[in-house]
Parts: sequence; C-alpha cells; structure tokens
Amino acid sequence: MLRIREIHATQAPAFRAAHRLLTRVFPRAEMLPRRAWVQVLAERDAGVWTDLNWHLFAAERGARTVGAATGTYLGHVNVGLVGYVALAASVRSQGVGPRLRWALRLAFERDARRLRGSALRAVIGEVAPENPWLRRLVAQGAIPLDVPYYQPSVRPGHPAVPLVLYYQPMVAPRSSLPAAEVRRLLYAIWRRAYRVDRPLTQPAFRKMLRSLAGRERIGSRSLRGAHG
Repeated sequence: MLRIREIHATQAPAFRAAHRLLTRVFPRAEMLPRRAWVQVLAERDAGVWTDLNWHLFAAERGARTVGAATGTYLGHVNVGLVGYVALAASVRSQGVGPRLRWALRLAFERDARRLRGSALRAVIGEVAPENPWLRRLVAQGAIPLDVPYYQPSVRPGHPAVPLVLYYQPMVAPRSSLPAAEVRRLLYAIWRRAYRVDRPLTQPAFRKMLRSLAGRERIGSRSLRGAHG
C-alpha cells in the first residue's frame, strides 16, 4: 500500500526522510538546504503569509518514505510552481511521480480558491530539457516556454542552473503567453519562491529579461534533441 500525505511539522521523521531523499536525487547546486525548509514552515505556521503557500508531500510505503514533492503557490500571479519531485529507485515507473504531482495540483487549486477566490490559472515548473516527463506534460497541453531559463543559485559559489520552464494552463488551452506575463512569472519565481533579494542584479536573471526584449508573445521552444 502506498500513502501520499502532506507533511506539516519539521519534527516529523517523514520531513527529514523527504529531504534526505531529495538530496540524493538532485545535485547539490539545485537543492535548497534543510534550514530553508524549516524557515518556510515556521513562517507558514506563524500565519504571516498573505498570497502564497508552500507544500511538502511524501509518498510512504509502510514506514519508508519512497517519494517526495514540494511546490509553492504564488497567489499574485495565481500559479502553482512545482519545486522538487524525487523517487526512490524501487518505485520508479510505478506511477508514484504523477500521484505526487497530482497531490500538488490539488493543493494549488485549494490555495487559489482560498487566497484568490478563483480557479488556479496554471501549474509551472522547471525541468531539464532531456527529462522524459517534459514530453508527457507537452502532450497534456503544457508549453515549454521559448526563453532561456535559469534556476537561481541556491547555494553560495554555485552558478544558476539552465533548465526549461514550462507553463501548463488549468483554465483554458493556450499556445503562447504575452511577454509581459512571462516577465512577471520569472520575477515571481526568483523573488517569491526562491527568495532572491534583488533579481535584477543577477546576470542570469538579466539574461532572461533581455531575451524577452522586443517580443510580444512567447510560444513553445523546440524539444528536438531531448530524450523521451
């Protein structure tokens, strides 16, 4: 039996187990330290947030944590950002990843209704271009945005990480986004989700903005060369 549940307490064994699993799967340069998670949950528990929320889900088989997923709802742009999804080798290709993503999507939808009083606009996420999950998302209507995208550096001394930013609409199908909307999404990800103090001072962020200059709409990038 597999159980998927949200983890709320930093003292819970599943909290530590989920972070350990994620640190085994993701490179150090891409992985937020555990203390950042502790701080986020402390803020949520203090009730100081107004238009965002953070979630951690664990997939458990018996007493063992075999999957973990994180995500942030960004209320001012009304999207849910999928953060990390990691699986133990023993449960890969068993549908655990889609179940974790579905749990995140339902949580984002609840956040949108509670904080915005409206339907969730989209789910967004960052993936490597060769990730086979990206092609599945595109088949489900997601747009791999045609902009150079970088995950901000989450650890001192490490550069920003080049990835693909996808946009999966929830309300109605879309084939492109206004460049102004993409600009706001980029800022929301860096400033609100990753808590970068001054994104405009970061070379990778400025490079993303320069790629939007003179463009009215942003469509899908080519996935040629990606594995899937």
